[in-house]
Amino acid sequence: MLFTKQTTPLNTTSLFSGLFNDYVNGAAQVKPFYDFHFNKASFDLYFQKNNFEKVDRTILVKALTQQADLVSNTSATTKTNITLLEKPNTYTVTTGHQLCLFTGPSYFIYKIISTINLAKTLNQNFKDKQFVPVYWMASEDHDFEEINHTHAFGKTVTWNSEQKGSVGEFNTNGIQEAITELKTILGDNENANTLIQLFETAYLKHPNLADATRYLVNELLGEYGIVILDGNDPELKALFKDELKSDIFENTSFTLVNATINQLKPTYSVQVNPREINVFYKEKGTRERLEKDGNGFKVVNTSIRFSKPELETIIDSSPEKLSPNVVLRPLYQQKILPNVAYVGGPGEIVYWLEYKKMFEAYNIPYPILVPRNFVMLLDKNTQTKLQKLNLSITDTFNDGEELVKQLIKTQHADIHLENEKKQLSDVFATVIETVSQIDKSLIGSTEAEKQKAINGLNAIEQKINRALKQKSETDVNQIWSIKGKLFPNNTPQERWDNFSMYYAKYGKTFISELMNELTYDLEKFEYTLLLEQ
Repeated sequence: MLFTKQTTPLNTTSLFSGLFNDYVNGAAQVKPFYDFHFNKASFDLYFQKNNFEKVDRTILVKALTQQADLVSNTSATTKTNITLLEKPNTYTVTTGHQLCLFTGPSYFIYKIISTINLAKTLNQNFKDKQFVPVYWMASEDHDFEEINHTHAFGKTVTWNSEQKGSVGEFNTNGIQEAITELKTILGDNENANTLIQLFETAYLKHPNLADATRYLVNELLGEYGIVILDGNDPELKALFKDELKSDIFENTSFTLVNATINQLKPTYSVQVNPREINVFYKEKGTRERLEKDGNGFKVVNTSIRFSKPELETIIDSSPEKLSPNVVLRPLYQQKILPNVAYVGGPGEIVYWLEYKKMFEAYNIPYPILVPRNFVMLLDKNTQTKLQKLNLSITDTFNDGEELVKQLIKTQHADIHLENEKKQLSDVFATVIETVSQIDKSLIGSTEAEKQKAINGLNAIEQKINRALKQKSETDVNQIWSIKGKLFPNNTPQERWDNFSMYYAKYGKTFISELMNELTYDLEKFEYTLLLEQ
């Protein structure tokens, strides 16, 4: 085993919003915004309420099969899972994420593993049903700057490209330079070289970013049966025609989501604000918002215009030209999948909580929202430093300056001037009493001298603390070293560092260890700490 697992309650980390924490804890004020919580009893009730009879499993399986065949390495386990979806007692557990370069931050991997393990847990708890893990590729996303880089060992590797539109359709020209740069950063060892070869095969031997990402995820996690779904599919989009029309022509989602936001706002900050139309128009090299324009519609930042009949024709005949935004995508997902649970990060869970009314209006099953596993990795060196500093792992979630103050106080708890200040005040109290009996006009100047003396003691105290801080400079530097490792760029490690850092060290065993550790207990959810052995 590579790691020893520990957990800590989410509220010991101070990393999450009030709404997310309240959802995880099942707080009463959040219950109106979802149907069922992520525990076994709730899943039992969920299956009684939702049967997914309206899901077109034939079209779904056909699309998934065709997509799986786009790459050569779709596993037999994944193909079996796709076939299982033909059966009415088979359900999906889904997560979604952007097509980040080299998978981006390491939580990309944790998220998919969480989804695989949640499906496994449900299979163990509900023997009469079957559950298939799904990774929804955000191939239609057009924010290239969000996905074109990754971080490893304090360095940033960037893929430069002038391409526009949906990133899944981008060709992978120019990634070779990024791979070469990453190779230099990871160093020359067997694990690093294996990973670099995988990146070269994925990105340089596939025509676009969607296929490259599919190949990469298959290589890393395909043996565990992950099904990869690309929503950018004409036949799947055709299943979503009615919802597209309702959003575009009736602004249904805008109205209902805003009603929920108005309920949330007095207590919580909201994550996403809907637009009147939550749809993009998409062609090769273009993905821009659709807006009402007088009696017709326009595509923002282009000269493209449609009348209502023209747009209706596009929806009916070429629905692949329309792309849902962050508000409508969850609805699209739940329309085409028999999906019982969505595995998401804290931001995702929060914006999903805005959507319950919208799902009810469209009569589409709203999934159980399950937080992904949150992970912090601590190597032996970091653990040793913490022990020497007499700090716990949960202390590392505190502000760095606070940890430094705590260190100074711990190392020099006997050095303080509070008693001296009290003694000084007592002396001056006696002096002031004597002065008041002789000449009351001297009281003011005596009070001023008292304050001057106390200020002098405060200055001495500060000088002592500065001297102590300098004396403890090595330990202080250790604290900042630990913070930099666990919170690079003041960001949780999992949201910054690419998994390649760990793969280069541990090899493929790293993935299998994560599979073993990032499990689900349907009655308890906590932050995961993995301590290198």
